[in-house]
Amino acid sequence: MSTDKPSANQPSTTLRDVIGLDNNPPKLSDSVLILIDFQNTYRTGVMALEGAEEALAAGARLLERARAAGTPVVHIINDGGENTPYDIRAHIGAISDEVAPADGETVVVKQFPNSFHATELEKTLTDLGVAPGSGKDLVLAGFMTHMCVNYTAQGAFNLGYRPTVVAEATATRSLTTPDGTPLPAASLHTAALTTITDLFGTVVPTVDALPV
Repeated sequence: MSTDKPSANQPSTTLRDVIGLDNNPPKLSDSVLILIDFQNTYRTGVMALEGAEEALAAGARLLERARAAGTPVVHIINDGGENTPYDIRAHIGAISDEVAPADGETVVVKQFPNSFHATELEKTLTDLGVAPGSGKDLVLAGFMTHMCVNYTAQGAFNLGYRPTVVAEATATRSLTTPDGTPLPAASLHTAALTTITDLFGTVVPTVDALPV
């Protein structure tokens, strides 16, 4: 007797497939690149991420490709206040030199995981001529995968944008689950990206997998 329910060994159909959303990655040249919280915060100290340096290097390559393609770039930076790891007035909270903003690139300051919440990001995109349905997509990279990248992708989707995350250009950290079990950073990273691909957007594995 057949059943429509997936077996234990067979993944369920994504919500994107159920409602017929496009899963093809956008061209970088037809997008806006949004770099999220590439701050020194995540390279050292209490908030250091596993794979941060590799993700930052990938972010730098992505930024170089975007600039060469004439893609608009928006930098997001989280301001946690003075004397915190997110103090944007200090070196610890500054955007890392490898992906530092160039002249003419907008920097948006946020204080919540969703980069659209209580910020100028939506207005910035509108000023760039990028609105839902405009034919321009959003490409996301940065820190942390399960937090600000995930929630910014959700925020973009909720506003009608089509976000794509570059997996190798993001990273996260190990955490303890509610039952006390350690959850490795790699597992949390994968789970966050899978959450995004279920509904909120598409994910490409590497910078080179994103067409120019």
